[in-house]
Amino acid sequence: MQMAEQAPMCILVCGGAGYIGSHTCVALAEQGHRVVIADNFTNSSPRVLLRLQRIMGTPVECVRVDLRNRTAVARLFARHRFHAVMHFAAMKAVGESCAKPLEYFDNNIGGTINLLQAMQEASVERLVFSSSATVYGDPERVPVAEHSRLDAMNPYGRTKLIMEQLIGDLCRACSSFRAANLRYFNPVGAHPSGLIGEDPTGVPNNLMPYICQVAAGRRSKLSIFGGDYPTPDGTGIRDYIHVVDLARAHVDALEYVMRSDANLTVNLGTGRGVSVLELVHAFERASGCHIPYEIVARRPGDAAQVYADPSLANRLLGWRARFDIDEMCRDAWHWQSLNPDGYERGSPEVAGPGQHQSART
Repeated sequence: MQMAEQAPMCILVCGGAGYIGSHTCVALAEQGHRVVIADNFTNSSPRVLLRLQRIMGTPVECVRVDLRNRTAVARLFARHRFHAVMHFAAMKAVGESCAKPLEYFDNNIGGTINLLQAMQEASVERLVFSSSATVYGDPERVPVAEHSRLDAMNPYGRTKLIMEQLIGDLCRACSSFRAANLRYFNPVGAHPSGLIGEDPTGVPNNLMPYICQVAAGRRSKLSIFGGDYPTPDGTGIRDYIHVVDLARAHVDALEYVMRSDANLTVNLGTGRGVSVLELVHAFERASGCHIPYEIVARRPGDAAQVYADPSLANRLLGWRARFDIDEMCRDAWHWQSLNPDGYERGSPEVAGPGQHQSART
């Protein structure tokens, strides 16, 4: 679905300096929309703002704010007239959520409640929410459709499910409020410019950034958890989606909730599972780098295969993934090779004057 007919809007992007949020800001700007980023930079770098300015060709307005600070959030809505909100602001590491469940519930759920209250008070009635396929847990069958059993298996997944439920309850209580819940699977890749990409703090929790860091020499080898699954090569199978495709889907979902009198919950993926070894070999082709690995014991709770049925997104949004796994690996390596240490010591090509608001509230 194209946004060309939609008049330019002012969109609040919570968590807009993060991996998926920053790419979505680019997609919004490409459609002529004005973006205001709200971020506390817990899991992101302020340096992304200069990169976004370079890609978008315009200064990026950003307010440093924590959604748990209700007064600061209300002040943000008082300063701007937003047409809609995109909500990416959540902590997202599964392992960390098991070690710090209360912190995850406080941040993810508490912040969402404050955001929804501020939206109601400011009469902003359109929301696109960044949910996750973790709400399905270990699915009973694949591909996973939206009507599949919801069975989050860790605190992170449970926060996402509760956030969806909060949004759903508000939609039922307020007949004019409309929201899109986007459940996506495994985002990978980077903007083709190499200026923005995934920059995890500490040891990466996800497969692609770990592979990238092995290729860049920051890690000695990749540990593959389990080589005896009932899959063609014995390794786990997941649905990887290019972050640019994912960003485009958020803009399509915005178009949907702005134009239709309906709410939306859809899966976002390619519909094709890729094994760990397939991904490793695809990355080697794209980068020309050898990725040393060893197969170790399975991790408790890991499913043999999980991939999406994206047909509902195709039918309702006219959206489908365009990039294949080779293109995902190509763009991920382009980002990593230009930014071997992430944003903190990235390529000098992004140097230049920056204009952004970074008000502590």
